[in-house]
Amino acid sequence: MMELLKIYWIFFKVGLFTIGGGLAALPLLRNEAIMRGWVTEAQFTDMIAVSQSTPGPIGINMATYAGFNQIGIIGSIVATIGMVTPSIVIICIIAKFLGHFNENKLVQGIFVGLRPAVTGLIGAAAFSIALISIFNIKLFKSTDRLLDLFNLKALILFGAFMYATNKWKYHPIFYIVIAGILGLFIF
Repeated sequence: MMELLKIYWIFFKVGLFTIGGGLAALPLLRNEAIMRGWVTEAQFTDMIAVSQSTPGPIGINMATYAGFNQIGIIGSIVATIGMVTPSIVIICIIAKFLGHFNENKLVQGIFVGLRPAVTGLIGAAAFSIALISIFNIKLFKSTDRLLDLFNLKALILFGAFMYATNKWKYHPIFYIVIAGILGLFIF
């Protein structure tokens, strides 16, 4: 029971302090999951890939996965409820005062100030993912060979998909499926 309350509280905090969507939650989720020893850096990156590839918000998907990984089905339910509770409460409060809320200069100023912070959080998450996915820092430290710093397969795949998504405007699911298939064969 205490473990369920702990999981609820952890994801409640993440849900409460995540403004800007699931990608903004990544640094908080990463900190909680890795600090508590729930996942490794590589597993966290895999969780991001799976969460981005499945329907629904990334933060909710990751909470569900982490809760299931720790306690099972009941853990996934509790983690998900913990993640959405703050949003539900805040939405109910905002709905009550919506008419005055949008016109309030203080509220407008808060949202203007939050935009750069959310951008920074998303940038930090992207940087963390790049460090894990594209670079082999541990291998480089052990060999001191510059070529070992880069995961060349991942770097080439990243470049190819950046080019392809900018050149051909197919649905993102198409690229996700192709990347998954290529990943099976390449890695």
